Amino acid sequence: MATATLDSAATRVAALLMGLGGDPAAVSEPGMGALELEQQIVLRPLAEGPPPADVWAVDGGQALVADARCLQVVVTRASRVRFRAGGCVLEEEGELRAHVLGGTESRTALATLDLAVPAHTAVDINLLRDRWEWDAVGRCVEEAEPGALVLVDGDLLPDWRIPSAQMAGLLERAEQRDVLLAGVTKHSSLARGGAPLLGQLEIEAGCDPALGPRALWWARLGRTRPDVGYGLQVVAARLDRDARFAFRVDLPAEADAEQALAAVAAVSDDAAFPGYPYPLTVADRMAACPGWVREEAWLEIDDALDRAGVPPEVRERAFADRHRLMERA
Repeated sequence: MATATLDSAATRVAALLMGLGGDPAAVSEPGMGALELEQQIVLRPLAEGPPPADVWAVDGGQALVADARCLQVVVTRASRVRFRAGGCVLEEEGELRAHVLGGTESRTALATLDLAVPAHTAVDINLLRDRWEWDAVGRCVEEAEPGALVLVDGDLLPDWRIPSAQMAGLLERAEQRDVLLAGVTKHSSLARGGAPLLGQLEIEAGCDPALGPRALWWARLGRTRPDVGYGLQVVAARLDRDARFAFRVDLPAEADAEQALAAVAAVSDDAAFPGYPYPLTVADRMAACPGWVREEAWLEIDDALDRAGVPPEVRERAFADRHRLMERA
């Protein structure tokens, strides 16, 4: 049996990245496999359009505050921003929601989500974050002007435990109100021949004489399977001439992809991260739960436990990070 070493791992990764590790034409999607993927991908030029008058962006954040293994305290939030005529008119950080997970506590957390799912449904921080992030998206759709663009960080495929009817209803409501939903994924897991698909497309576009290294372009990648319960199309796009990276963009199935991407490209002018929608950058910063947020949340919980009469040594035994203590020794 071959010994697993860093060299052998690097050799395997090199083979995959150079197209020598598998079928170089096989496009694949890890995980649930909700998409029917194009096996022949065609790169097309993209023209930037005028920016929509009304642009919304939503992102969610999460943090583990306290971990006793058998029970955890986590926090989530969903942030929204709104740009009108190019200026930011709304920055809504979103409520920091605290949840207790583990054992029977997860049932209590599930009850707070108001989802039509079985009582035994497993609950984790991903479901908690996703539930309220999509709630924020729904509120954007209702408050947006006709012709607005609502940007979502990540794809438009919610957590698998969220009923498909909920997403189908959101897409239908957006269409009724003439609001375009677009999900932008910063780092896609789609692959071809076992290697990152978008990285390959970036190289191909740069070498294509019809496009070139500074061109805006897009390519159709796939669409949701019929049994998913709602229709989406998935594309790749380079949205700025100075962008280092292309992104996966999810759109409603009935949307004109080229027209929709032209609108997204018009607001993808983040100076620090060219090619990524600036409104989403603002939402991302607001939703983030950095270390200081976790520490402040823990201090509040620790104070509340103290007032409830939980002795310091009991709190220490439950929540002390043994790995961190050992690393400090």
